[in-house]
Formats: sequence, C-alpha cells, structure tokens
Amino acid sequence: MRRLIAAAATIVLTGCGGSPITAERIERAIAPTFANLVHLQVPAMGLPAMPPAEFAATASCRKVGAPGAASAHSGSGDWICTIQWRGPGQRPLRDVYDLFVATDGCFTATIEGESLAKPVLTTKDGRDVRNLLYVFEGCFDTT
Repeated sequence: MRRLIAAAATIVLTGCGGSPITAERIERAIAPTFANLVHLQVPAMGLPAMPPAEFAATASCRKVGAPGAASAHSGSGDWICTIQWRGPGQRPLRDVYDLFVATDGCFTATIEGESLAKPVLTTKDGRDVRNLLYVFEGCFDTT
C-alpha cells in the first residue's frame, strides 16, 4: 500500500511541473521596479532627476530555506534579493531586500541593512520625505 501511495504521489508531483516562481522571474521584476522607485525618490531628495535606466539596477535572488530541498530554487515564500545599482554621480551601491513572494507572483520587498533602512529620509535642506525604497511591492507574470 505504501508503494502504491508513493507511486501515485510521484505521478501527481511530476505532472504538476516546476513552479513558475523562479529567481530569474523575480530578478527581472524587482530590478526595474526598484529603478523606477529610485527615479521618483532622487528628485524628492532634492537631487537632479535621472531616468530609471541610468541607475543600471540588477538583482540576484535566492530562496530562503533548506539547501538541497526540491523547492530551494523556486516557489512562493521567503527570498533574499541583492540589488546592485548606480546612484547619483554613478556611485556603485548595493542593497539587500527580504522578499515574500505569493503564489500569484506578487511580492513585498523590505530593505535589510543600513543605507535605506528608514521609512523617512531627511533631505540636505532638512525636509522629511517618505522613503519609497524602504518597503515596496510588485508583481510578475506567472504564466
């Protein structure tokens, strides 16, 4: 009976295929979302505006979980993404985000670390502005 159940489970799992939630899809979604938010954040900080492409944002993501597990490289749940980008003056920057990715391909990204880790930032002239890069959301196509 156990063999029959195991064989049935194998057939069902094989027929389901892999998860449409992969590191590559998350990376392709989070990098431009981040760049678009930086594009909005920079002028709010009193700095000269830059188009999103000039930030040259790239992402590298990995699933949080047990190494070697079948779902270690895909699926919904907790992920970590490192975003490398160029700030004003083309200064290289790096930020790490904790992501929760839902089964529908929508995610919530929360900054880790110190560079952007405040919900409110203070401009050079003393104004407080909302930090659009502290926590943000996005989605990608899972079909």
